[in-house]
Amino acid sequence: MTNSTPFQRRLRKVQHLLAHKPFDTLMVSEPCNRSYLSGFWAEDMQLTESSGFLFISEKAQVLATDFRYQEQAEKEAPDFHIVLYKENLASILPEIFASLSTRNLGFESHHLTYDRFVKIKESLEEWSPKGETFPAGEMVEGLRTIKEVEEIAAIRESLALTESVLDTIVAEATVGKTERQLAWRIEQLMREAGAEAVSFPPIVASGPLAAMPHAVVSDRKLQESETIIIDLGARLEHYCSDMTRTLILGEADDKTRRIYATVREAQLRAIAAVRSGILSIEVDRVARDYITSAGYGDHFGHGLGHGVGLAVHEKPGFGKSSSMILEENMVVTIEPGIYLPGWGGVRLENMVLVTADGCEVLNQNEFFYSF
Repeated sequence: MTNSTPFQRRLRKVQHLLAHKPFDTLMVSEPCNRSYLSGFWAEDMQLTESSGFLFISEKAQVLATDFRYQEQAEKEAPDFHIVLYKENLASILPEIFASLSTRNLGFESHHLTYDRFVKIKESLEEWSPKGETFPAGEMVEGLRTIKEVEEIAAIRESLALTESVLDTIVAEATVGKTERQLAWRIEQLMREAGAEAVSFPPIVASGPLAAMPHAVVSDRKLQESETIIIDLGARLEHYCSDMTRTLILGEADDKTRRIYATVREAQLRAIAAVRSGILSIEVDRVARDYITSAGYGDHFGHGLGHGVGLAVHEKPGFGKSSSMILEENMVVTIEPGIYLPGWGGVRLENMVLVTADGCEVLNQNEFFYSF
């Protein structure tokens, strides 16, 4: 089937995995997973409000949604049989189970709310013969870690847009402007450049506020000789980008130069360590050991990076609690940082594509200081 779509190829991978699972049908509730497998791009407004669910067996697949999304589902997910529910999902589960001959159901336990799980479980138990539910784990997330050619191209375009916005922001950042003004300008420029949305609320953290890795923008005015962390990303053609640069207006003092140079060297060493077959925790350790050797080990408290794709934060993760073997065509960030309470912080973030014998830095922006 040489002319199959990406969605058909992904479905076949899931159906192949089902043959080795204790359940015969997988229910997909996580929005990015739903889009990844079906091409149905409707978004959920919140965790307790869903625009649809996928039910996939080895031989067939159903997309359950409501009237609001009927036309969109029929247009975007032609490989799925569309079933509408008027009141709630539980009311049409018997129909879906019958059409797929479902006996045992796998569900995304990391995403499904307990209330919704109970209703689904009750419906399956009333089915004859009585069925069971099984936590499916992050089956689809595992597939999403390896990016396809089309996905890599979309990520490149998203990142190029983000970098064009950053260039403008760096040129416009002046003493006296507020963090909030710059953050809003980022969103404005991204929309004007064609982004569907920002991939996360931009971070503009200056002076002492830059000591918080996920600082919330404030009305604080930018000042000379302090560090300003700018973390931004766009979503374009459904795919996210994520990058960080640290800006310094005016002259940097010796402490700032030392910390900045330490973070940059840690980033370069970690990027050099990335390759297919290495554990992500080993790459993390390269950067962490270097920062520790410089005397700042207690001030680098987050993981070195994360995967990026349909979601801005996805597998693989880097750190003690999240480690995976890196594989060719994974897209990950490398973002070491040093954060000193009362002083500020420095973080530098690039996106890289894992290759067989190393990696390709996807960023074209080379806005780094040479201290």
